[in-house]
Amino acid sequence: MSNRLLEVSDLRKSFRRGTASIDVLNGVDLAVDEGDTIALVGASGAGKSTLLHILGTLDHPTSGSVMFRGHDVFGFGEGELAAFRNRSIGFVFQFHHLLPEFSALENIMMPALIGGMNRGEAQDRSAGLLRDVGLTHRAAHKPGELSGGEQQRVAIARALVLSPLLLLADEPTGNLDRKTSEEVHELLAGFQERIGLTLIIVTHNERLAGRMGKIIRLVDGRIQENGNP
Repeated sequence: MSNRLLEVSDLRKSFRRGTASIDVLNGVDLAVDEGDTIALVGASGAGKSTLLHILGTLDHPTSGSVMFRGHDVFGFGEGELAAFRNRSIGFVFQFHHLLPEFSALENIMMPALIGGMNRGEAQDRSAGLLRDVGLTHRAAHKPGELSGGEQQRVAIARALVLSPLLLLADEPTGNLDRKTSEEVHELLAGFQERIGLTLIIVTHNERLAGRMGKIIRLVDGRIQENGNP
């Protein structure tokens, strides 16, 4: 039985700027199996974040296909696509995007509540994840009372609360010091080992990229290198 999770074919993305068309992705082909860990690397402007956003269905391609377990996700209606994204994909960004008026625990619960999970189950699951990231003692604290590293730990727990099939991370340690970055790397690696998480990370951090099973280098919107670190 195939364990192919994601298959991208001839993916292209262009943006309009006035009368000009800016080509950002120029025919990307990519296959991702369940349990893969992939680092997307390349210079600024190479198309890494654009590719990640399309894989996460936060943006639509100009052309090409994204097949998720054999289903063309951009053939879904908007409501179906939003439900798929909430259920199947977790996101961690450089800026954590936590809701400042809610506690750490409530922030983690949010995707589960949006997805229709009852509050008790969402709270139990979120409390378990808060324990996994070492922040049980911070459950009632709001984001403004947490350090940058603690905020990112909460963001990782939030991304995993619905047990997604795929976790996408865009420069997850970009705003953190080296020690805190290493702690976040260890945390992601630990989740990957325990639950077989499929992980795609955009990063400029060579140490983090080197820990992934594959490194994919984007140059001018094309994959230049696809292999092991």
